[in-house]
Amino acid sequence: MPIHLYWGDDEAGRERALHQLIEKLVDPAWQSLNLSRLDGNDTAQAAQALSEARTPPFGTGARVVLLQRSPFCGQCPAELGRQLEESLALIPNDTHLLLSSPNKPDARLRTTKALKAIAQEKSFVLPAIWDGAGQLELVQRSAEALGLQLERAAAEALAETVGSDSAHLATELEKLSIYSNGQPISAAAVAALGGGQHHTSLQVGEALLNGQLGQAIGHLDALIAANEPPLRLVASLTSQLRGWLWVSLLDRQGEQDVAVIAKAAGIGNPKRIYVMRKQLRGRKPDALLKLLARLLEVEAALKLGANPADAFRDGFLTGPDG
Repeated sequence: MPIHLYWGDDEAGRERALHQLIEKLVDPAWQSLNLSRLDGNDTAQAAQALSEARTPPFGTGARVVLLQRSPFCGQCPAELGRQLEESLALIPNDTHLLLSSPNKPDARLRTTKALKAIAQEKSFVLPAIWDGAGQLELVQRSAEALGLQLERAAAEALAETVGSDSAHLATELEKLSIYSNGQPISAAAVAALGGGQHHTSLQVGEALLNGQLGQAIGHLDALIAANEPPLRLVASLTSQLRGWLWVSLLDRQGEQDVAVIAKAAGIGNPKRIYVMRKQLRGRKPDALLKLLARLLEVEAALKLGANPADAFRDGFLTGPDG
């Protein structure tokens, strides 16, 4: 009973892996009969996926039932969970049930336990905006998945430029593949295609923290010009500033355990706390609260339809205490 459980917020990586698996399993001549794509947000379609997964393939090749936004490891209705447990033992060996979700499976659920016991599980998790090593690994993993050879310096340049945006990374790798014409991709190739333009929300946050509003606005203008969604920028900056605020507040209370601080701040890697403490040296929580208030002004302006560049300028230059 081949069941595949793919999850994580790296949507581009998940979709690429699903596409490769479907191409491997399904005979193109029989694809119209042996490939089903369903949406788990619809309970009826989730139930239909279980029904179709019990059907053997027609002709040659395997049958694949893909359920996007699978509910089985999250908010799963009891009746649907019961149907899943009844179906697992009835799936033929040459039928594959692909369950895909952006969310991490809830290990406490009975359905999750049942799936994990038999499923082939793969995670696709994007590194945090400050996780340079994780971003480099993402670049190398994505290049390998596309069958590309990437020099170390080129991988580092891409990680620095693209960060955790896997969709943008896939596009850049495709362009570099054509540009390099089968040769290993070099740092020079990355620079030739604009890889030297390095603007990230992390830079914006650091500029704001240091009181460098002009630099922050410059980075924001570049990101907006590169079609970065403004509300996603707000979300990234809010997360960054809240993390700093938690670290600052707990430091002032005398908390020394970095694991405790990381948990409270919602930071996955406790080692990050040492870096954040250095960044916060000499800075008070009040300054971070003021920046968060400015971000609220920006978010409100964006949701009211303001021009993104103007919203950020007005929010940071003329916002609360601006």
